[in-house]
Amino acid sequence: MTNSHISPYFYLSREEWSQLRAATPLTLSEKELIELRGINEMVLLDEVAEVYLPMSRLLNLHVAAAQHLYQVMDTFLGKPVAKVPYVIGIGGSVAVGKSTTARILQALLSRWPDHPRVDLITTDGFLYPNKILEERGIMHRKGFPESYGLKRLVKFVADVKSGSASVTAPVYRHLIYDIVPDETITVEQPDIMILEGLNILQTGHHTPEDRSPRVFVSDFIDFSIFVEADEPDLEQWYVKRFLRLRETAFRDPQSYFHHYASLSPEEAMETARTLWRDINQVNLRENIIPTRERADLILEKGEKHAVTGVRIRKL
Repeated sequence: MTNSHISPYFYLSREEWSQLRAATPLTLSEKELIELRGINEMVLLDEVAEVYLPMSRLLNLHVAAAQHLYQVMDTFLGKPVAKVPYVIGIGGSVAVGKSTTARILQALLSRWPDHPRVDLITTDGFLYPNKILEERGIMHRKGFPESYGLKRLVKFVADVKSGSASVTAPVYRHLIYDIVPDETITVEQPDIMILEGLNILQTGHHTPEDRSPRVFVSDFIDFSIFVEADEPDLEQWYVKRFLRLRETAFRDPQSYFHHYASLSPEEAMETARTLWRDINQVNLRENIIPTRERADLILEKGEKHAVTGVRIRKL
């Protein structure tokens, strides 16, 4: 147990955190929330009100402060006020619920009057295509730092932060488990861009031959959130999601994982556990958990994906 006086974070229980909602109105309906949920994540409206509304209020205050600072700098430099998107990073393990967190925040933040345009980009689009991963013999390391085109990702975020009128990102589709050739998503000076992915807070070189730049994605993130849960819960959520996908998306003949659809329940359970143990757990321990302490805010989850507490970095 860490001594709270030497921790760089304030810890707030869910109840304490929920008080910080103040008078922020709930602008999300039950119907809208259902569309934002991930597989096997029963996020309730109570959780949106108690956890996500205080977060959207905090972020709204941060965005306003950042906009003011940009104006100050532009006045000092004698330049016209530039429109620079505020970048929020969301990191954490596979199966922890990053995507749902990102989608709920996008919906809530876009309802604030000062920043109605909120874009959401996932770093999956910056994975190398399967063809390259296979050529390099690292298909089994998909999601690890070396499986991403980090230079391209850094350039993308740098271009967005420099106020470029239009920046494109590649598109990844989970069904085919690959980059979609010739398909891109365009970011055109949003008020806020949410960047969600495993690797957003990572720094440093991971292999001797790695020549990636000394500039990192995290250098361009204004506020970072890390979603965390205990490993046994993460494994359970991963396995449960795999079993659910086996009954749904994997049945599609186009699915990269179509061959898993014919597994028996026992075989599917064993396959999911093996994939977790050999790939996702290794990546979590080696590359994801070490970045947790770099986050501005840590969302702590307990069973059933419910947030139990929040750690927020001291200024």
